[in-house]
Amino acid sequence: MALAPLTAADMEKNLHVWLETEFTYFKVEHLATELAQLAREEQDFILGWIRRIASTHITLAWQFGRRAPALLPHMELRLLEAWALHTCDIFDRSGLQNALRVMEQVDSFDVAQHQNDSAGALFEEFAPVLGNFVCGLSGRRLALEEGDAAWTDGERIVLPPMVAALPDRDDNFQLAKITVALLWAQTRFGTLRIDPVAVTAGYPDPERALNHLYALEILRLSARIARELPGLHRGMQRLRSRLDAPLSPAWQAFATQLAAHDATLDDSLALLRSAYAEAGCPHFSDQGCLRPDAIAAARAARLDKEKARLRIKLAELLAEQQASQPESSASETPAEFEVTTRDENGQLDFEITLDDAPIAPPDGVKQLLTSIYLDFGDIPPDYLTPAGDGEYDPNLVFDQPEDTDSVWQGTYHEKGAELYPEWDHGRQHYRKNWCVMREKTVTPVYDEFYRETLGKHAGVVKHLRKKFEALRDENRLDKRQTQGDEIDLDALIEALADARDGSEMSDRLFQRLHRAERNIAVIFLVDMSGSTQGWINEAEREALILLCEALELLGDRYAIYGFSGTTRKRCELFRIKTFDDAYDNEVKARISGIRPQEYTRMGFALRHMTKLLNQVDAKTRVLVTLSDGRPDDYFDVYRGAYGVEDTRMALLEAVRSGIHPFCITLDRDARDYLPHMYGAARYVILDDVRQLPVKVTDIYRRITT
Repeated sequence: MALAPLTAADMEKNLHVWLETEFTYFKVEHLATELAQLAREEQDFILGWIRRIASTHITLAWQFGRRAPALLPHMELRLLEAWALHTCDIFDRSGLQNALRVMEQVDSFDVAQHQNDSAGALFEEFAPVLGNFVCGLSGRRLALEEGDAAWTDGERIVLPPMVAALPDRDDNFQLAKITVALLWAQTRFGTLRIDPVAVTAGYPDPERALNHLYALEILRLSARIARELPGLHRGMQRLRSRLDAPLSPAWQAFATQLAAHDATLDDSLALLRSAYAEAGCPHFSDQGCLRPDAIAAARAARLDKEKARLRIKLAELLAEQQASQPESSASETPAEFEVTTRDENGQLDFEITLDDAPIAPPDGVKQLLTSIYLDFGDIPPDYLTPAGDGEYDPNLVFDQPEDTDSVWQGTYHEKGAELYPEWDHGRQHYRKNWCVMREKTVTPVYDEFYRETLGKHAGVVKHLRKKFEALRDENRLDKRQTQGDEIDLDALIEALADARDGSEMSDRLFQRLHRAERNIAVIFLVDMSGSTQGWINEAEREALILLCEALELLGDRYAIYGFSGTTRKRCELFRIKTFDDAYDNEVKARISGIRPQEYTRMGFALRHMTKLLNQVDAKTRVLVTLSDGRPDDYFDVYRGAYGVEDTRMALLEAVRSGIHPFCITLDRDARDYLPHMYGAARYVILDDVRQLPVKVTDIYRRITT
């Protein structure tokens, strides 16, 4: 039975709570009266989103509530939700004013495209698929980003948050894919080499000239896509016939000329004078836009750096070749590199010769050559001169890893960091690219901690080694086999009973011992927050030493990381032992060097560990967290329910990917939140920190068998 609509008084009461007394002057009463006219389902939808958005910012919540009733008749709920979430994402990235501008764009979107809103393709839905599509195309590697429109600067492809030009969702996705292909083609086939100033010089209306040239280029690129991606081109023709006006005879003639197999940007430039004289200029629904300023900025930042990088790489290749030659055959004439470019079926390839002898270029050199070729259409001769000694400082030319300590000082920037989402339970959605994470290595401390730990727990170590040796050599008894070492009495009795009943007697009458094969990868994630100061920190380090001693005997692959941080913009992950590291003196010294840091923001660390474990080919993947308390951070919303819910969501993500999470904690109050985060039987609470070194190894044995 449908629920009765809420009254204006009930609505007003809720709105005052969610929007706080600060918003009484916005006439909440008027909004409540307006919402009272809606059906109960619509009321619940709007009130629910007001509450969710208010957890981000109450001004945004108010603006959503004010606009939503007028949008409901024309806009499908999922798209209204998408706009609300997009607004919150903009607030996260660039603040309130930009988010309010996005709120205002909801109205203009409704007026312009409300007839197709129910079939709109959302960026967050098509981006993963089209990101893989772009990676499969030749040329420079391009990132896919969300923005205000469709365009490219040669480094990235930007798409709007929604494509809703057609009434069918699959068609809108196809339109987005075709747009991506055309933007890629601009980088691959020379459109971005346009010099706007030189091109438009001598034309009364430079903007008109540039628009006409861009239209010519779209015709040329469409013909290239017809040859490189014929299936996609058929979809392009179908959608253009529905969305775009037919070409005039003059523009049809231009298209015929630009469809030639060897047509280049120069051919479009040659036709520009004639095209400019035409009254109309075609605009294709899939073409995106040309942004010369963004293209120029990206190109300027790229050219000098790539020239220096290539010359340094060629100098290294030259040194390798000279070192491999006998001294007697060394030539006194300067070495000459030559590059031959092959462009076959849309695939670029390069051959390098040194003094007419072919050299296999490393992948890094091929990538540089590809990028340079896309900028110039060839490889300039001065780029092929090996760099002289000291001519460039490699630290300035090549990207250097950021100093994970000094990078936080001064004005914060995210260059070199890895970004992770975070689950906002109030918004019921992820905050995109919210946590800024940097990896750093624990500074080794070469002291007596390792030896003292083995001495302190000598009896325990002996006991553990015996247990883990038995675990390593553990055999499994396979029953009901056609061949084996012994008779399977149960199977034999059943077979004899079948024979007496007249049934066919089974030949699976044997049993044999089968050596158990362990194919396990495990990561230990260690809480390095400030609350582990003292006994807890020492117990964690001792536990890791004992674990490593046992695991080295067992042969399981394992890694150890620590985590800490201060707010979302300083999330730190500490490498102690990677899967590839041997358990040597340096790793032992890193374990000794584990020290308490800041706070317990846990979600980003769990997500990064999930990523690392999913890169390991193992039958069983386990993530064990050693912690002394609940998720927490410095004067941050991460305290309380927010942090618990984000951690729970990160654990659910791990489970969905096939990882088995487990928590070992020293927090006696953990029963209040651990069952909710980890679920039953996925955690253990230790009452005494001194139990940790022994219990951890017993627990590991239990959860991996």
